[in-house]
Amino acid sequence: MFVTFLRFAKNRTAAPEFMAAHNDWIAQGFADGVFLCAGSLQPTAGGAILAHGESRDLYDARIAADPFVVQGVVTAETYEIDPKRAVPALDFLKAAA
Repeated sequence: MFVTFLRFAKNRTAAPEFMAAHNDWIAQGFADGVFLCAGSLQPTAGGAILAHGESRDLYDARIAADPFVVQGVVTAETYEIDPKRAVPALDFLKAAA
């Protein structure tokens, strides 16, 4: 399981220009069954993604392809988590670890 923080960077002001492409990229992550949750860091610090189901190399390549990352709107910081305990609805995360 991965948690990625997408923190606004120097090119933050260009976010509106690349928002549609970024949203399409997020939608593809959900369609591929990799993204579990995506949302904004508060207050207006960027975004975060909770993901699972692919190797670290593939996931890192996916994150690197985010238009916001490519254009320097955000910097990505990913942490890999080895889940040991979860509520029953998230037990599938333990099996995927």
